[in-house]
Amino acid sequence: MTKWALVTGASAGIGKEFCEQLAARGDNVVLVARRADRLEELKAHLEKRYRVHAEVLAADLANADDLKRVAERVAQASDPIEVLVNNAGFGLKTAFLDTDVEKEIASVDVMVKAVVVLSHAAGRAMREQGRGAIINVSSVAGFMASGTYSAAKSYVTVFSESLAGQLAGTGVTVTALCPGFTHTDFHASADIDVDKTSAIGKRLWLDADRLVRDCLADVDAGRVISVPGKQYKVATQLLRHVPRSIVRAGALSNRHRPRD
Repeated sequence: MTKWALVTGASAGIGKEFCEQLAARGDNVVLVARRADRLEELKAHLEKRYRVHAEVLAADLANADDLKRVAERVAQASDPIEVLVNNAGFGLKTAFLDTDVEKEIASVDVMVKAVVVLSHAAGRAMREQGRGAIINVSSVAGFMASGTYSAAKSYVTVFSESLAGQLAGTGVTVTALCPGFTHTDFHASADIDVDKTSAIGKRLWLDADRLVRDCLADVDAGRVISVPGKQYKVATQLLRHVPRSIVRAGALSNRHRPRD
């Protein structure tokens, strides 16, 4: 039976790449993002190129009613979701105290609340089915101390580890994907200026297609934490062990957040 996957933040960046690679392996895909027009274009592309079914579900995950609709689709018994990719992001250019608190709350709604709600719906449904995979897109920023974004991604990583433990032995896996800087249009859409051309910048940037391939391989292997790129594997190990005072000092000198 053909599997169904659901991807949030599907219209661009890492989310779109997940849709491409899931469809390429034969999975039908539910496409979730705010802009219906971009989702319709992606639906037409996936169905034509990969001969799969794609379903458009336009939703703003910061809106409680929209989030409920997506959760209901995740829990739906017919055409059950076997792969959930919680990828939707939220970019903030300014520091916490320089940002309207409503925007900060909306970012937490998208990056934390939506992950919890959809993982809860998927975890229950998949446990009942005895199979499934939940992929929560976190970030190497979750190992740092860089505002709301780092805090949200730290939550996502630890939450994913906890849920993976609860679902152990059920046939359902949970993986936190922790990318660093990745070639997507996220930074441009969030109006975040990051230098990709410097010697250091070139070594830091990852390609979205390789990142997603590596993540899906980690999911198939049952890995709970997926950190693509040797440079970020080393970085996350260092960040786990250096004193937090040094981590905090580094955050003060870096106004940008690594993001998927």
